[in-house]
Parts: sequence; C-alpha cells; structure tokens
Amino acid sequence: MGSKDHAVFFREMTQLILNEMPKARYSSILNDFVESNFFVIDGDSLLVTCLGVKSFKWGQNLHFFYLVECYLVDLLSNGGQFAIVFFKDAEYAYFDFPELLSLRTALILHLQHNTNIDVQTEFSGCLSQDWKLFLEQHYPYFLIVSEEGLSDLQTYLFNFLIIHSWGMKVNVVLSSGHESDTLRFYAHTMESTDRNQTFSKENETVIQSAYKSLIQHLEERRVLALATHFEHLKWNDMMEEAYQTLFLLQHLWSEGSDIQRVLCVTSCSLSLRMYHRVLVHSNCLSLQEVEDFCRLRCLCVAFQLHLPLSQRACSRVITCSWIRNSDSFLKMNKWCEHFILSNLNVFGCWNLNLNHVSDLYDEQLLKNIAFYYEFESTQEPHLNLGDSIRRDYEDLWNVVSHLVKEFNVGKSFPLRTTRRHFLRQEKSVIQEISLEKMPSVGFIPMTSAVIDEFVGDMMKDLPVLKSDDPVVPSLFKQKTSDELLHWHAQKLLSDDYDRTKCHVDEQSRDPHVLDFLKKIQDYQQFYGKSLESISTKVIVTQTTRPKEDSSGASGEILQNTKPHQITKKSKKKSFLKEDQNKAQQNDDLLFSIEEEMKNNLHSGIRKLEDYLTSCASNSVKFGVEMLGLIACFKAWKEHCRGEGKISKDLSIAVQMMKRIHSLLERYPEILEAEHHQYIAKCLKYLGFNDLANSLDPTLIGDDKNKKKYSIDIGPARFQLQYMGHYLIRDERKDRDPRVQDFIPNAWQQELLDVVDKNESAVIVAPTSSGKTYASYYCMEKVLKESDDGVVVYVAPTKALVNQVAATVQNRFTKNLPSGEALCGVFTREYRHDALNCQVLITVPACFEILLLAPHHQNWVKKIRYVIFDEVHCLGGEIGAEIWEHLLVMIRCPFLALSATISNPEHLTEWLQSVKWYWKQEDKIIENNTTSKRHVGRQAGFPKDYLQVKQSYKVRLVLYGERYNDLEKHVCSIKHGDIHFDHFHPCAALTTDHIERYGFPPDLTLSPRESIQLYDAMFQIWKSWPRAQELCPENFIHFNNKLVIKKMDARKYEESLKAELTSWIKNGNVEQARMVLQNLSPEADLSPENMITMFPLLVEKLRKMEKLPALFFLFKLGAVENAAESASTFLKKKQETKRPPKADKEAHVMANKLRKVKKSIEKQKIIDEKSQKKTRNVDQSLIHEAEHDNLVKCLEKNLEIPQDCTYADQKAVDTETLQKVFGRVKFERKGEELKALAERGIGYHHSAMSFKEKQLVEILFRKGYLRVVTATGTLALGVNMPCKSVVFAQNSVYLDALNYRQMSGRAGRRGQDLMGDVYFFDIPFPKIGKLIKSNVPELRGQFPLSITLVLRLMLLASKGDDPEDAKAKVLSVLKHSLLSFKRRRAVETLKLYFLFSLQLLIKEDYLNKKGNPKKFAGLASYLHGHEPSNLVFVNFLKRGLFHNLCKPAWKGSQQFSQDVMEKLVLVLANLFGRKYIPAKFQNANLSFSQSKVILAELPEDFKAALYEYNLAVMKDFASFLLIASKSVNMKKEYQLPLSRIKFTGKECEDSQLVSHLMSCKEGRVAISPFVCLSGNTDNDLLRPETINQVILRTVGVSGTQAPLLWPWKLDNRGRRMPLNAYVLNFYKHNCLTRLDQKNGMRMGQLLKYLKDFAFNIQAISDSLSELCENKHDNVVLAFKQLSQTFYEKLQEMQIQMSQNHLE
Repeated sequence: MGSKDHAVFFREMTQLILNEMPKARYSSILNDFVESNFFVIDGDSLLVTCLGVKSFKWGQNLHFFYLVECYLVDLLSNGGQFAIVFFKDAEYAYFDFPELLSLRTALILHLQHNTNIDVQTEFSGCLSQDWKLFLEQHYPYFLIVSEEGLSDLQTYLFNFLIIHSWGMKVNVVLSSGHESDTLRFYAHTMESTDRNQTFSKENETVIQSAYKSLIQHLEERRVLALATHFEHLKWNDMMEEAYQTLFLLQHLWSEGSDIQRVLCVTSCSLSLRMYHRVLVHSNCLSLQEVEDFCRLRCLCVAFQLHLPLSQRACSRVITCSWIRNSDSFLKMNKWCEHFILSNLNVFGCWNLNLNHVSDLYDEQLLKNIAFYYEFESTQEPHLNLGDSIRRDYEDLWNVVSHLVKEFNVGKSFPLRTTRRHFLRQEKSVIQEISLEKMPSVGFIPMTSAVIDEFVGDMMKDLPVLKSDDPVVPSLFKQKTSDELLHWHAQKLLSDDYDRTKCHVDEQSRDPHVLDFLKKIQDYQQFYGKSLESISTKVIVTQTTRPKEDSSGASGEILQNTKPHQITKKSKKKSFLKEDQNKAQQNDDLLFSIEEEMKNNLHSGIRKLEDYLTSCASNSVKFGVEMLGLIACFKAWKEHCRGEGKISKDLSIAVQMMKRIHSLLERYPEILEAEHHQYIAKCLKYLGFNDLANSLDPTLIGDDKNKKKYSIDIGPARFQLQYMGHYLIRDERKDRDPRVQDFIPNAWQQELLDVVDKNESAVIVAPTSSGKTYASYYCMEKVLKESDDGVVVYVAPTKALVNQVAATVQNRFTKNLPSGEALCGVFTREYRHDALNCQVLITVPACFEILLLAPHHQNWVKKIRYVIFDEVHCLGGEIGAEIWEHLLVMIRCPFLALSATISNPEHLTEWLQSVKWYWKQEDKIIENNTTSKRHVGRQAGFPKDYLQVKQSYKVRLVLYGERYNDLEKHVCSIKHGDIHFDHFHPCAALTTDHIERYGFPPDLTLSPRESIQLYDAMFQIWKSWPRAQELCPENFIHFNNKLVIKKMDARKYEESLKAELTSWIKNGNVEQARMVLQNLSPEADLSPENMITMFPLLVEKLRKMEKLPALFFLFKLGAVENAAESASTFLKKKQETKRPPKADKEAHVMANKLRKVKKSIEKQKIIDEKSQKKTRNVDQSLIHEAEHDNLVKCLEKNLEIPQDCTYADQKAVDTETLQKVFGRVKFERKGEELKALAERGIGYHHSAMSFKEKQLVEILFRKGYLRVVTATGTLALGVNMPCKSVVFAQNSVYLDALNYRQMSGRAGRRGQDLMGDVYFFDIPFPKIGKLIKSNVPELRGQFPLSITLVLRLMLLASKGDDPEDAKAKVLSVLKHSLLSFKRRRAVETLKLYFLFSLQLLIKEDYLNKKGNPKKFAGLASYLHGHEPSNLVFVNFLKRGLFHNLCKPAWKGSQQFSQDVMEKLVLVLANLFGRKYIPAKFQNANLSFSQSKVILAELPEDFKAALYEYNLAVMKDFASFLLIASKSVNMKKEYQLPLSRIKFTGKECEDSQLVSHLMSCKEGRVAISPFVCLSGNTDNDLLRPETINQVILRTVGVSGTQAPLLWPWKLDNRGRRMPLNAYVLNFYKHNCLTRLDQKNGMRMGQLLKYLKDFAFNIQAISDSLSELCENKHDNVVLAFKQLSQTFYEKLQEMQIQMSQNHLE
C-alpha cells in the first residue's frame, strides 16, 4: 500500500493521535448557549459508531436507524446545531462490506428526506479545497469523528480527518464513549494544540501524498471487489444497468410507489439478471435456487409492509447463519441495492415515497421465513400467509418477472422449488428467552409520613411483595464483618460544617488570636474598599432605637440658655468663615478650569466634568456648564476660521452639543431668555437652523459665514453618529429616601419595594446594571430588624464569596452581643463565624449541607432572606441540582439574580408554585403553634418567626438596557502592525436566522451602528419606499428635537430592525442579504502565530487610550505567557531608551551606597564611644545627606519611564502598594506578580492562591494595573470592570455564555460611556455565532439520586422539628423543575423514589419505616461521590478493608508501603475515576501502560463489586419493568427524530405471522426497535447494553442506577480504562511525570489530587467517629494514608514553588 515512507507515516500519525488520548477531556460538549455551538458530525463515523453498538446485529436496518436517530436526538434535545458530512472518498472504505454500502446510501437518503438535518455530500475528501473553505467559512466548534474504523484502512481515513481538523484549529470530539442525560451530552474532546497544528503544517506535503496513496489503494480494492461478483463488469456498467432497471420500473409504476417495494423488485431483478449473465456456470447456487432466494426476499418485504413494529418485535431469533453460497449471493444483492439507491437522484420527478428507507432490510425476518420453509413447513400443516400479505407478495414477484427479460423466473408459488438449505443446520437454532435472571416485580411494603404523602396514591396500584416471597427474607440477613461489631454504625456523623477548618477559634479571648482576627478584618475592609468607594454604615437595630421626642421641652429650654446662645454664635462665625474660604477656593478652581479650556479645550473639559461630579449646587453647575459652552463656542469659531482646513474637528462640536444637551435637559428652570438666545446662536453656527429657530425664532443668521462654521450634517445624524455614547439616559430625578448614594431607576425601586414587602423576586438584568444593590439593601433591612435574623448570600464560586464578604464588611458595621458577628463565610476550604453571623456568604453545596443537616434546623429557622447570585447556574453542568434543592427548601423570601436567562417567566412560575406550597405549610405550622401554646408547649420556631410576615408572591423584574454601549472590533495583522475593524452586530446575522428567530433580544446597536444600518439599507435598495420616513432627520421621534435621548435612539434602532425583518418576509431577501454583507468587515485572519503579536496589541490599545483592559485566554500557560511577553516587550523598550552608560552608573552608585551605609554604621559606633559630639554630629549629617542623594540618584537611574509601564503610579500610594505586595511575599507566584505589577500587568487564573488573586483584583480595580490576562475565573460575577475586553485565544470553552459574562465587564459605569470588545485570533465565523446566539433556557435536571433520598429520609427522621423537616423533604420531592407541569415526569420521579427506598432497605441503610440504620450517616456524608460512597460502605461492611489493612508487624500501628499502595489503588478506583478512550489501549508507548492505565481492583474487592452491581442491576431492572407499564407505547413505535411511525393494525389473518411472531415474553421494558436484534429484558442486566435498549420515554437512563463497574464500556462495547494519575502520584510524588505520561495538565492534576486528598481526610475522620476502638487497623490505615498523601502534596507544592523561584 504505497511506499514504505507512507506506511511509516501512517504509524506516526496513528501514534500521535493515540498519545493525545489520555489528554482528552471528558465533559459536556454542549453548553448553555447551544445555538452558538455549531459543529460537524462525520457521517461515516456516525455509521461506524452505531454499527458497533453491542445491542445491534448487522442486517437489522430499522434498529440501526433507531440508534442513529437516538444519537442525533440526544444532541438535538440538548440544543445541538450541527451538519453531517459524508465524504465521497469515504465510500471506498466499504467495498469489502457491500451490505454497508447500501446501508450508507440509505442513511444519507433518510437524513436528507426525512429529517431537517443539514447533510453535506459534495466534498470529495477531508483534504479537498472545498472542505477547507467550508471549515474557514463556518468554523465549527468541533468535529465528531470516530477514532477507529471497521478496518485499518478506514481508521487511516479517520486519522487523516482528525489530523486535518487539528491543522485547521478545529477540535475533535470522539464519537464513541459518549453519554447523555436530561441536559447534557458528554464525550471526549481532543483539542487542537500548537503541537498538533505544527505536525499538520510541517507534514503538509507528506499528508497529501499519503492520502492520495491510500485512496488509490482503496480504488484498486473496489475493482477486485466488483470482479468477485460481476466479473468483467465495471462500476459504470453496473450504474447503467441499475439506471435501466429503474427506468423500466418507472414506466411500469408511473404513478409512483414506496422505496421498500421499489428496492425489492429492482434489486431482485437486477441480481437475477447479473447472476444469470456472469455466474450461471459457476460452482455457486443454481439460478433456480437464486430465484427461490429472491422469492423469500419478496415475501419478507411483504411482511415488512404489513406488520406493525409491535408484532415484529415479537419475532423469534434465529441464531444460525447463512451458508457460504447464500451469503455470497446476498453480497451481490447488496451491491445491486447500492447501485439502485445511488441512481434514485436521477429520477427526481418520480413520486417515490422514501418514508421507510430506514426499513429496507430485516435479516432476522428473512431468516425466520427461510427457516420456516426449510425446516418447519414439511413437519406441520402448511400455514397460510393471509390475504393481504399474499396479494402484496404476488404483486412484487410479478413485477420482478416483468423486469427480468432474459429468462423466465417462474411463478410466485411455490416459494421453494429447490431443496438446498440457505441456512446452516446447527443444534440451537432458535434463541430461547430465559427470564430466570430477572428479579421479582414488586415492592417491599414501606410506610412513613413522607412516603405515604408523596407516593401513597401510587403504592396502592403497584405490585407489593408478600412477606413469604423468597426475595424478602434475604434482604434483612446481611452479614456484617465481625470487626465492625464494636462500631457505632448507626451514629450520625458530624457534617462538612463541623469538619471544615476554621481560621481561628471564634470564641477565643487570646490576645494573639484577637490581633490576628483584627488584621484579617482590616484587610477585608481594605479589600472591600477596593470594590466600592463608599463609607461604612453603622447599623442600629430598630428595637434599640433612642426614644422619640428626646429634644422636647427640656431641649428647648437648654437651647435658650445664655451659654448655649454664645456657643451657637461662635459656631455660626466659624461656619461663615469656612464658607468664605470654600467660595474663594471655588472661584480659584473655576478660574483655573477657564484658563485650561483656553489653552487646551479637551483637557479643560475633563477638569470641568470632574468638577461637575463633585459639585452639589445646581446654580453653580449651571454657571460652569455655560462657561464650558462659551469656551467651546469660541474654540469652534477659532478652529473654523483657520485657513486650509481639509476637514473640521468635530470633537469640538460634540463638546458644544454635549453642553447644550446638559443645559436644556438638566437646568430648564434656571435658563432665561438670554441663555436660550446664546444656545440658539451656537446651534445656528453649527448649521442646525431649524433647531435654533425652535429655540429663538427672532434669531437672525449670517448666511455668508454659514458654510464656514456649519458641520454640514443634519442634527439628528450628528447626534447619533458622533454623540451616541453621550446621549442622555432616561433617569429618575426624584431621590428615593431609601438610597443615599444614587437615584435608583424604576426597576431598582421595584426591587427595593420587593424587599420592603418581604416578597421574592427573579431579577434578570445585564452585567454591571446595578442589580446587586438590592442584595445589600436586603441585608441592611434584616440587620436593622433584629440581632437574630440571618441573610444568606449564595454565590457560585469561592472568588465571589470572598468578594461579597469583603464588600459586606466594608459596607456595614454593627454593635452585636458577645460571640455574634455581622458577616460569616462558609466554603469547602474554610469557615468563619458561619452560624453566629447575621450575613452568611456561602456556596451552594455548603448551604445545602446546612439545610439538610438534622441538627442545624434551629439555625435554618433564623434565615429571613436568601440571595442567589448568578442563578442561571441552575442550568449548569456541575452542581445544578443543588441550586434547585436550595430554591425549593427555603421557607423565607429570596432574590434570584442573573444576567443570562431566556425563559425567566417559566422559572418565576415554577418558583411561585413552590411559594404557594410553603404558604400552605406555614398555615399548618401557625395553627399547630397556636394549639401548642394553649397547652403550654413551646413551638420549634424562633419567637419572632410568625411575627415577621412574609409575602408569598414571586415577582419577575426584567431590565434589558445596558448603561454603556458595547462596540465590537476584529483585530488583524497587516504589514506587521495590528489593525482594528469595527464589527457591526448585524454582520453576525443571516437572512435565514432573522426569518427563523428574529433579532436576538440582547443584540443591541449603538446609535452610530443604527446609522450604519440605515446607510447600508439606503445604499443597497435605491428605491426603498420607506427611505425618507426612516431617514434620521425625518424620523418621528427625532423630528426637530433639540435633545435626542438614548431611548429615542433605541426606538430608531427597533424601527430599522423591524423594517429589515419586513424586507425578508415580504420577498426582498436578496436586498437584506446584501445589507448584512455590506456591514460585515473583511475576514482577514493572519496565518501568523497571533499570540506572538500580543505585546503589539497591548501597546496599540494603550496608544488608543483603551486601557485598562482584560485579556481573556483559556489555558493557564497562555495566560501567564501573554502577561510575561507584554512585560518583556516593555523591558526591551526601556533598554533601547536607556543611555549606554546608565547600567554602569547604576553599578557605581550602588557600590558607593554600600560604602556610605558602612560609613554610617561605623560612625554610629564611633559616636557612641566618642566624647566630641559636635564634630561627630556634623560627620553623621554629611554621611546621611550623601546617602539620601545617592538613593535619589539611583532611584532616578532605575526608574521605569512612563511609556515603559502600563501602571498608573498616581492611582495607588506607596503604603497601599507595600501592603498589597506584603501579602504575597511567601506565595508561590508572589515575586513574579510583584515584578509584573511594576509594569502595570497582572494575570488571574484558578491555579493561583487566594492572596495572589486578591493582589491582581485590588490593584486592577484601583487603576494601578491596566493590563490583566485571565481565564474564565473572572467570568462569574467577580467585580473587575474595565474600559476594554479582549478575547485573545480561541477555545471550546469560549462559548456564548462565557462571552456574555466576560464582555459584560467592558465599560466602567461612571467612568466609560462606551465599552469596547476586541476579538484577537478568534475565527470570523465564531465571532458571529457568539454575538447572535440566544441566552440559555433553564431546564430541570433529573433531581434525585439514591444518596439524596437517603439524606432526605435522615432529615425527616432526625430533624430538630419533625413537621418542618417533613415539609422540606416533600418540597424537594414534589417541586423539581424537571417535573413542573409534566405529569409523566412526576410519575417517573415517584417510581424512582420508590426504587431508591427499596435499594436503601436492601442495602441496610433504612428500615421499612424509613428510619436510618447502619452506616447511613457515612454514606450520606460522602454524598458527592455516588455511587462510590455506596460501594465504599459495602466494602467496609464486608470486612474487605480489615482484610487488607494488616500492620507491618504484630503490635505495630504502621502499615507497609505495599498495603498503602493497595489501599490507594482501591480508593483510586472509587474516588479518582478519570476515563481514557478505549482506543488508547492500542498505543505503542515508550513507557509502560501501567503508568497511565489504572490496575484493576484486588480480586476480593472485584468479586464484592460484582455482587453489589448485580444486586443493583436487578433492582433497577425491576424498577424499569414497573415503570414501563405506564409508558406511552405509541411514541415507542416511532423513530425518535424523523417521527416516522411503525404502527398499524396487527396482522391477525396470517397463521405464518402468528407462528413466527410468537415471542412476547421478556420484551416489556425495552424498546421494540432493539427487539429486532433479538434483545430481551435480560439485556437490562448488562452494563454494555442497558442504555441502548431502555425505553426512551420511560424518563430515566442507566446512569440513574448507582452502578460502579471496574471499567466503563463505550457504546461499541470496548473497555475504557481508568487513568492511574492518583496511584502514580502516590508512588512517585512528581507532577511533571504525570503531566507527561498521564496526559493531564498541571493545574487540572493539582485540583484532582487536592480533591482526592480531601476525600481521604473526610473518610478518615468519619471512620474515627464511627469506631470506638481507636486502635482499629482500618482507622489507623486511613489516618496514615491521609497524613502521608497530604504531606506528599504539600512537599510537591513547596518543590514547585522553589523551582519557580529558581
């Protein structure tokens, strides 16, 4: 196959791909903003992946198409937007599999004709120019491709596709090994890295040559494959024969037909004719035998035409295979089918129904028929076919007879005229269905208050196991290891709150501790002041307010006394004097501003605006504005009088109009006639005569000078085009007494009303719009109400927790009783004052722990409000179900904040239903409390719980207007320099997108972009009927308007959008398309490595005054490298500017300084001994003066020039700078960050420590740092506003959700009226997708798990207040977002709840009353690791850990390295599970695979795991059998994507059908489509098939069963090994080797290892609590392992830090 070089290259290419597999990330490939995630599926990879599914048998076409559609529906239901591409060259890979050639062609036809999927078939191959162009134009997020084909040759084809995609910077997702759930589609992503791109580029010629060689070899195989069946006939000959056959049939069936009939008769007739022509004399089947075979084939099709799927699913399974000669003819027949199907496109006008192209061949049905006529028809009475089947069969055979002209094919009956069997005679021919493995269908009877209320209605209709059922007694006789007899197995463990480390003892009175706390508090306030510059407010509880009328009669008498009057007079004099001084200072300042405006207008205007911000008097402001207008007018006249002006500087005119806007809008009551006249005069000079006359009709203009001074643009266009970001926003002018710092907008006032009325609200408003203010108002309200009430602030990340905590501590202070705190924090890593504070800042998982902890319920009752920040995380990939639990468990009001939800109405409606539930529950509690008071009992709620009446209303507050406009720019490199092109938002759209979806709701235009849109529309359609009406000067909302406001511009924008939409809907699509094309900048992507140009980009932005800026990259290394490259650029720049002798001078001065210091120290010693003080003092002064002079000279020599740093030295004083730098002195990256900060540069990513990140955040917010590179750590809520945002690296993680979160940082409110977003090295098509995609819909995830049910039952049985606990539990069970308004989902969740209870009873965690039993506390504590937690407890109860953990010698408490490594192996199999794609096992690596692939469990653990899994599988299968009874089977009889139905009346008049379709048992809980391949309910017990066979509408998948197999099987049944990173680290204690061999990135590895260490510690602590014997071997072993692992981790981190410093 080609040259030796090509064979070597194929191996090299394969090895490269295999080496990348351990680095593949297994994660959700479809994120929240799914519309932006356009990707491509390789059609042949899809075909091969579905063919490899373990439950599928080749020849069952309908089952195959079902699998394909399931795969695609999983993608589509999760919002996938994709195209499927079938390359022409890829067809060559099937010439050895002719049955797949016809299947592939049928698949293409099915997808094209029966679905709405975009199917591309025009590309010749993956290296073709047109495919490259397609990738450049569409830039898919990724390409789904298979890593393994049906043969080595096909694998090579896939490898070429992978390598080419990487070379085009397109990531690859592997088609096998995927999983999907309610909201996500998980798969392995192999990213396009620099290394892969380099390989593709360097080997470009070899790749082309090797690919051509491979295709040439495949073409040669095609010739050989055809010759085997058709001898001398070539490809074109066969295509012509097929065409002629179809042509004859078209004349015969001119009115049309369906594809099943057409393919049957044409393929049979063509096969018979070809067989007669080329093989009649050969040693194969006789022609008469082939005729018989074709008769069977026609009868089979007649069956397919008449039998509904419900009947075919009951078919017997024939296990014998075809004899060799039959198989040979079948292959020939499949070749003929392929040629027929390939010719169908020629007959486009023929009325051919392609609905059932998915059901062209059913091999099991054909075998059944053949088996009957060969083995059964002679033994029993001949079974009739039934009239309808007989008629259709005869019709088909008659047409075959008509089409075969060369010879007579005989009559339709008898079907068999020959005796030779087509099937092999084997012992076991018909597959027997054994149901012995299937469990008893029924539930163990249970009862409790929760169970009865939630599922009581369903239990009465479900089968219940009787007490004498053989299954039941076995449930309660589980043997527990003897070593566990002395364990307190039923003990409830301390929770994460109790175990989370606290900074210090919160109750300690130790002076050192108090000093430490004071330092922390001071720094937190310092950090808080960097977040917002407001003064701290002292909170006084309302119940302790001073008495009213304290200044009553006695106060009045006091005021009238003489001493008081004297004091009053002296105060008055001092105030007058102070006012005089202020007035003088004011006059001096105004004079300086006036002088500055004369010298430099723009500099003076900046000073003027700074003054206006600080001034409180309206009359003074008015005077200053007039002063500014006069200065601008003078400057404009002087500018226009200048000779030789090519164009006028309109920035002066902009400042004039800005002052006019301000005067007319803000001071109308002060303006007098002369002011109006002066303003009118200014407008006249600008050429705005109509506006001037409307203000002063008496004004007489000077027409001579009109042209000299006029700007020659209409006033409306001028204001939109040049003043867009200055346009006045509609803001309220009346102050709200509740807000001191600013005047809130109407929607913000509504939020304050919500809090005042104790209501709940869902708040959706853009980033930086001010929605968070309501949170702090809410906190203040609760703080004022009492010293007991608590506000909980739930933030999605630890970074945001720290930020909010600092803000709270800076905003509020309150004198609280001893032991109480105002603000507390609770995260997984630490806690401080969490349960003794009034404002708790936490993350969702930690808040859930508190809500579900039985012994914390009294604290929970103190909660008055909960604030959920970034509530769209409810739809996120990780932890989404926790957000849902929190929202339904809290009784108090809440505020749910987000900037990115597209269905807030649905979310609000759901939350309102939850609140109605709590209203009913609170009524019950109130009634119970009243009755308990009557009998003298205390209620379980705080004394003021019922006095603080909450409203149960949930409001939806929407606000869609950003304060600042955002404009986008595309960066490109031209002639070695950075260029920016404005990216108009409409350029992201297509006419098709507008027609289908309209304009995205958050796609807004700046005023100048509206003008650009109008101009493009006017330019493209010259005869546009509404051109004048929508001209800016004639627009109804602008007409003769002196002051155009932002809302007026928004109305203009909406009118233009509506007009463009009407063009598309009214047939002017081409004009609209040209408008969008006209607005699009040229996509000029440089082939260079753009990241090397990063310093030039930063420098360019500095020159354009676009700093401070955030630069987003998505790889930790790239973030640090980019920051370092910008710093290096500045250093080199400084070196070029530095005088040649500067370094030498600095060296000399440093030496002198050292000598002077020594002299000073020596002089001090002499002074102490000497008596001659005067002379010594003189000498000391000389030395000190010399020292100071040298220090100053050296500092000046080493000083960084202003243009060689981005730091704003004036922004931060030296003391503050040292304070911030001092915090990171001993941090790993401390010195590096300090060096970068001196250049005004910083970086921010997840691998940095808290202190390191704080340094960057504080200095950036204060304005000292002006360039920060960052990953997505800044995406979620972290307060880092800037002038510009730059996307400087492409990634799969740059989706539209991250885009919105990140771009929202651009434009600092109060500082920037415009924010800028730059795209640097981001493919042009992707930019468009990011901008136009819609915000995500929040949809519910599957809300239950076994461990959650256990935790709920623990709360219900052990809660401090049983009624309250029961209410919380039922709220979680009843109010999932998934089941909201979905009755079927409610039923599924109820059944799953029952399944969970059954399993928990059988595993001995609960008794039949729902009360906890042995080890329930341990399993629930490890709730984040299901099913590993259940397996761990199972191992423990069996005594496996006691068997393993034997001390090194008798009496020792230490364990050998071998024991520790085995223990790590077991725990890594449970808690360190990271999968590697199955194909990786084929890699020929230079090192042992054992270093990458985790070894299997020890034999005893492996056997125990098998038993556990089998028991769980049986329970889950039983659950599915019961759940299947309520499934709507009509939906199960249709293909899931195309919705093609395979229903109909069952054929009852055919005895043969009844005989062949007689296997109804064992096919209840699986899809009827999979029954066609012989699958039964027993396949629910097989891990490799359960997800493939389960009923799709049952509402659950195999992932909901708590199974933990020692390996994972991909959908092709191949084992996916586990990564051995944990064990390798423990053995070798080296991250670098892990990074190289285990293929995981350093930051990722560190995170996973920390998590693993945390889990070991948690287990160790839990075991210590449960076991009263502190010398128990298992307790000691886990303690040793926990300590050793932690020490290794610490040692490695110290080593990394030292290496970094070196």
